[in-house]
Amino acid sequence: MIDSETRHKCGVFGIWGAPDSAHQAYIALYAQQHRGQESAGIAVSDGQRLDAHVGMGLVADVFTPSILSQLKGKAAIGHNRYSTTGSNRACNAQPLLRDYIGGQVALGHNGNLINADLLRNQYEQRGHIFHTSTDTEVIIHLLAAHQTSKADSLNEALQHLQGAYSLVFLFHDRIEAVRDPWGWRPLVLGRTKQGHWCVASETVALDALGARFEREVERGEIVTLSDSGVASRRFADAQGPALCIFEHVYFANPSTHLFGDTVQIVRERLGRALAAEAPVEADYVVPMPDSGRTAALGYAMGSGIPYREGIVPNRYVGRTFIRPEQDERDAAVQLKLNVISDIVKDKRLVVVDDSIVRGTTTRGKMEQLRRSGAREIHLRISCPPIRNACYFGIDFPDPETLVANERSVDQIRDYLGVDSLHYLSLDGMLSCVSQPPGHYCTACFSGRYPIPVDQPVSKLSLEPHQLRMFT
Repeated sequence: MIDSETRHKCGVFGIWGAPDSAHQAYIALYAQQHRGQESAGIAVSDGQRLDAHVGMGLVADVFTPSILSQLKGKAAIGHNRYSTTGSNRACNAQPLLRDYIGGQVALGHNGNLINADLLRNQYEQRGHIFHTSTDTEVIIHLLAAHQTSKADSLNEALQHLQGAYSLVFLFHDRIEAVRDPWGWRPLVLGRTKQGHWCVASETVALDALGARFEREVERGEIVTLSDSGVASRRFADAQGPALCIFEHVYFANPSTHLFGDTVQIVRERLGRALAAEAPVEADYVVPMPDSGRTAALGYAMGSGIPYREGIVPNRYVGRTFIRPEQDERDAAVQLKLNVISDIVKDKRLVVVDDSIVRGTTTRGKMEQLRRSGAREIHLRISCPPIRNACYFGIDFPDPETLVANERSVDQIRDYLGVDSLHYLSLDGMLSCVSQPPGHYCTACFSGRYPIPVDQPVSKLSLEPHQLRMFT
């Protein structure tokens, strides 16, 4: 559990050639619901026109059978959202569907652009009107500004983006899937049993459709899905890479194959590494549901201490960290997690969680364990302390709100009210994944950002005729 105080990245999906494309997108979004509960949307193309439906809330709430039946087309893209930039308003729900000089386009975005404010300001000074507060809309303005009869307008638009982005564009005659040159956010290519090509944030979406995983979309690559099949071109040389290690720690579905590893296996390794680094005498290993469960299992296997479920979730509350307001998240956590007093009373507990962000929710759960009679609480976290802001798609942008910022581990232990506290070391975490250590972005732990985050740049230069691109 990510302390119920930060929010998730988004999930994207696209499929071409399926007569029931909207239904396929619905299934894929449902499989990726863990990536965002704020809003959901699907856009479709019948080969001539685009249509879309978006709404606030869960996929199953936004899309009724009646609504799905009205989304007719041979292609679809979908999006689960939470807001790293832009407030949780209906106008920010994606995919964004716009008319522009090139026709119609729908766009879904997973990531965060660090130069979005700079680009937006430049466009607004030139008279462009924005209808949302999300960084994604800037990309559509870039696309429109570079629309010409000869140039690859998408390629040209992408040259201006700085930051993390996995994108799915839907045009009337194709889908364009894009991954940034650093590869922060995942994006995979698959093919259904019926031969329809698709892209998704996670392989769990492909599994839900019975589709075969073909490969990852490469860094700096544009993959085109159309009636002609699948094609590829590059818009930039691959950099880094800078794969988000937090996907493995917390965000991705356990069954997802991510960056060359299965998430479930990695989390078990994290728990084993934690047991090796921070052994302690205890009666039970108790996970913090749900995301701390696999690491707790690994800790139990590594330590030989029995694994017990001493904290149980209420399955009807949902993932509380995505709720937009702090008071909503706090109330939901109290409803979601219940301590089993008969298991924890008079026992020495190793409580395993994946991460701590702001600490207030974790502190409340530790107090609840104390009230239920736990004799000792030894908190073990399967990643290093989060001390730095993330600018690439995770919603903890203000270091001053992080419990580990300018606090020692002993100070955090005292704040949380536990008998001992140990975070997995950076080297220990990186030893649990198969890529070389330098291939992962660890900025939120280490403070080492792959690109300068305090110097957003813009190469934007608009001619007068590029100021009136929207119809």
